[in-house]
Amino acid sequence: MPNKPEPCILCIFGATGDLAHRKILPALFEMSNAGELPEQTIILGIGRNKNKSDIAFRHDVLESIQKSGASDVDAITTWCEARIFYQGIAKGTQDEFKKLRAKIVNLEKKRTLKGNRIFHLAIPPVGFGPTVKSLGGAGLNASDGWTRLVIEKPFGRDYKSALELNNLITQFFTEDQIYRIDHYLGKETVQNILAFRFGNALFESVWNREKIEKVEIVVAESLGIESRADYYEKSGALRDMVQNHLTQLLTLAAMEIPLAFKAEDLRFEKVKVLRSISPIRAEDVILGQYTEGELGGNGVRGYRQEDGVRSDSKTPTFVALKMRVENWRWHGVPFYLTTGKRLKEQKSEIIITFRVPPVALFKSSDGREAHSNVLIIALQPNEGFRISFQVKKPGSEIAVQSEWMHFSYNEAFGPMPDAYYTLLRDVMLGDQSLFVSADETLASWKLYTPVLNAHRSLHNYPAGSWGPKEAEALKG
Repeated sequence: MPNKPEPCILCIFGATGDLAHRKILPALFEMSNAGELPEQTIILGIGRNKNKSDIAFRHDVLESIQKSGASDVDAITTWCEARIFYQGIAKGTQDEFKKLRAKIVNLEKKRTLKGNRIFHLAIPPVGFGPTVKSLGGAGLNASDGWTRLVIEKPFGRDYKSALELNNLITQFFTEDQIYRIDHYLGKETVQNILAFRFGNALFESVWNREKIEKVEIVVAESLGIESRADYYEKSGALRDMVQNHLTQLLTLAAMEIPLAFKAEDLRFEKVKVLRSISPIRAEDVILGQYTEGELGGNGVRGYRQEDGVRSDSKTPTFVALKMRVENWRWHGVPFYLTTGKRLKEQKSEIIITFRVPPVALFKSSDGREAHSNVLIIALQPNEGFRISFQVKKPGSEIAVQSEWMHFSYNEAFGPMPDAYYTLLRDVMLGDQSLFVSADETLASWKLYTPVLNAHRSLHNYPAGSWGPKEAEALKG
């Protein structure tokens, strides 16, 4: 891979939306400040408003970058004037896409660009198919340079829709042109799972069924659905979080050692994990929905009282799953996936519980016969890891107690870069290592579609708790 991106034109569909202004555009500004965005590179925002001018869009971008934490107004203004342009597409007609093509070609001529193009679809999923068709119809799926298509999650709603979407996209773009973003994979701490496992013989040598008792993956959110009721009512926790974020963490924690740190090798091993998972049993799924409760000393509404939510909604805001990876490394080790909204606190972590010693030689200071060593990989917040170990408690009596060692990313390296910074840079470099392949998407949906189609009880849990009590019973 090249170590610096080539100049290109980055076309952002949905450029007036929340994702573009909260994540994508600030990340591009940070890339520029870090010297990783070539000076010739152009950012072309594409939105529904046909009357918006370049100047008006630049003003919006300036405000968004300021909200992200940048304070030098003059520097932001100069950057916007040099980089930012806008094109309105109201109805998505072929005529509008021809005008888009003409604008792209004109901008490329002015900057003497070679025809390298990125089309980032930061739009609702319903727009993926029509936009891809229109790009192909206008001949924008190929150029004199390279052309890349970036698609935000979700990649379908179930196995059938994911297959249909993939078949449609590959009519116009090849798999090596397609970059399916799961922003969790752009987090430094998520990438560190691989470095932690495969860069330390100490851990990889015990990363198996003989030494590990169970693996827990938790992505807990204290927030509710905010203003996303329309989306969330159609998705629920399993589509919104489990099928993508938690499953990606599962594959990284469980995968075999790849031949090399290359996209094709990483993707191959991740798909092998997904294909090794046994069908998920009905008794191994707990769904929940939050009711009114208390968070941070404040009263919180229940899900059915949220704006835009039906009063009889059956949408799950919590999912707990027990899964089995039936291969040589993991046979007999349960994997627990848990996610939910309005939980007690915000955290994402992988918890590895090791088996207790076969013989308890020492009495624990708390009276228990033996304690497991536990490794907690914290993905956010307080990024880093902690590991527990047993030490002799001072005194004449031979007794041990658990203590913790910890590593903090912030203490060692300072603040972490935003995930979109990493992912957008990799798109420009042509590196697909941190992006989801078609095979991964289909294998994941094949696993979860039966769970979506089954009718299961919905367990209530109060906002500010850790979820339904039934979820704890799942772990025995």
